[in-house]
Amino acid sequence: MTTIDDLPIRDDLRGKSPYGAPQLNVPVQLNTNENSYPVPDDVVEAIGKAVQAELRDLNRYPDRDAIALRNELAGYLGHGLTTANVWAANGSNEVQQQLLQAFGGPGRSALGFGPSYSMHPLLAQGTGTRWIGALRDPDFGLRPEAAVAEIEKHDPDLVFVCSPNNPTGTALDPAVIDAILNRARGMVIVDEAYTEFSRPGTASALTLLPHHPRLVVSRTMSKAFGFAGGRLGYLAADPAVVDAVQLVRLPYHLSAISQAAARAAVVHRASLLATVEAIKEQRDRIVQVLRGRGVQVADSDANFVLFATGPDQKVDWQAFLDRGVLIRDVGLTGWLRVTAGTGDETTAFLNAAEEILSGERSEPIGRSAANAAHSPEERSEEGL
Repeated sequence: MTTIDDLPIRDDLRGKSPYGAPQLNVPVQLNTNENSYPVPDDVVEAIGKAVQAELRDLNRYPDRDAIALRNELAGYLGHGLTTANVWAANGSNEVQQQLLQAFGGPGRSALGFGPSYSMHPLLAQGTGTRWIGALRDPDFGLRPEAAVAEIEKHDPDLVFVCSPNNPTGTALDPAVIDAILNRARGMVIVDEAYTEFSRPGTASALTLLPHHPRLVVSRTMSKAFGFAGGRLGYLAADPAVVDAVQLVRLPYHLSAISQAAARAAVVHRASLLATVEAIKEQRDRIVQVLRGRGVQVADSDANFVLFATGPDQKVDWQAFLDRGVLIRDVGLTGWLRVTAGTGDETTAFLNAAEEILSGERSEPIGRSAANAAHSPEERSEEGL
């Protein structure tokens, strides 16, 4: 039987594992940060009609530049953005891959601050871009001076930051992003996949766009919109950035059906986003209950919560699974992540947590422990 190692695969891909999370048929699935609420009936009907209208013309290629969709997305984002400021692709992963293709590549480097989204180093590797893994603070935050010090040390061509951050849920002060922009010579990508779940007063990097032509804000419809199966991500940036990614995008990369479905979803965003407050309520409930039980929990502006476990989080992950609750082991020693789902799903998780974590009370994590827990090597092997 032929294996990958028998093929002339690139040397830097040998021994690697594909990104992914366990897909198991269990009663409570809270491991991939999906929106637990199904698409509302009125939106299902609207998407169905939009897709139906495209079927007869499937013999023709779709709009290569997705103008109508980008116009709808610009209207949703506001901040004076226009179609020229927005680009869309098959999920925010493809958006970020295109950015690395355009601004990274062999002989160039990208810097990120972990623990963070592990697809960033994987996308960098796939485009031949050298990945530099710096570290966040022990509390998972990021200070402007610490970020600037890493940029001055490595002089990267691209800088990736997540706000809110995955897997910690930590949002960044715009002053941090501003400091990065003022020091970095290359592109700065702010991944805002979870921004709709932010607590009141949390600013978006969109406010910085008018003054920073090298800033890119990456978004997705997979989370708050509950459109994960639709695979639609997008970016907001200076029009010159949009022009640049079009140099590397595949022709007709967004199908006519994808564009039609996404347009209908954006038009009916009020119905889709109606669940956001309910999800935030369950997130805050998880934080409050776990902390009330003495469990250390990271602050979250996302639709998930990172919480401390015993020293071997794999044991606790299995214990949750044995109780029918699937959560995420993100490869961070002594921590697990749970998605905020429906009220019933949250209750099931909290009941399981009461049994599993009753004897495990974590002391605040120290600097050396934090750094060991999310070393660059560990992050690169785990899907966050």
